[in-house]
Amino acid sequence: MVLPPHSELVGLLPSVLNGTLPGVEAHRTMATYPARVKPEMISVEGKDAREAATLVLLYPYHGGKESALVLTVRQPELRDHSGQVSLPGGSRDGSETAEETALREGWEEIGVPAEHPTVLGRLSPIHVPPGGFSVFPVVASVDFAPPFQIQEAEVAELLEVPLSHLMDPATRRTSSRKLGGSVFEAPYFAVDGHEVWGATAMILAEFVAVLRSIPRVCA
Repeated sequence: MVLPPHSELVGLLPSVLNGTLPGVEAHRTMATYPARVKPEMISVEGKDAREAATLVLLYPYHGGKESALVLTVRQPELRDHSGQVSLPGGSRDGSETAEETALREGWEEIGVPAEHPTVLGRLSPIHVPPGGFSVFPVVASVDFAPPFQIQEAEVAELLEVPLSHLMDPATRRTSSRKLGGSVFEAPYFAVDGHEVWGATAMILAEFVAVLRSIPRVCA
């Protein structure tokens, strides 16, 4: 499937993001235990949880013929989620909206000034029980390839991911993981030699489903 060029794509996304989102059905496709992913389990409603936001930042790639998004690899010595791949993001500060949090984190982690991106909408919020967070993914875009500047204390590496790569079914794979003495198969997105799994993979799975629903997508 082929997406429209970057400038057209970002013009189409707001109406799709403001419509009915795929939600849990898309999340389940990349969940560690898909059978356990019930709507009430990952819903943010009624949860006494810390709130966080992540930034799905789109920018022109390959001369604007397509779009890419950026992921970060966390430093291996960090206490939480060390070495994992994630979207830029973090905890909500005070009375911030999800959009304000996501854009602030984009500045702090990857050096994109908060005033540059245009917010296109949100994906479905997702409650992450292991971390006790309710995460609100925000989709935004810029019309240029940003000169990224990573925060080295937290970010070890930056991954630029063309949307065509995420949409390629061959990018979805599984690997064995250990948890509490048990071994299980977990799905992940293969990106530049890294395994993108867990909540980040679930968020990206919904975004891919949104992209596939865009009317202008063609074979």
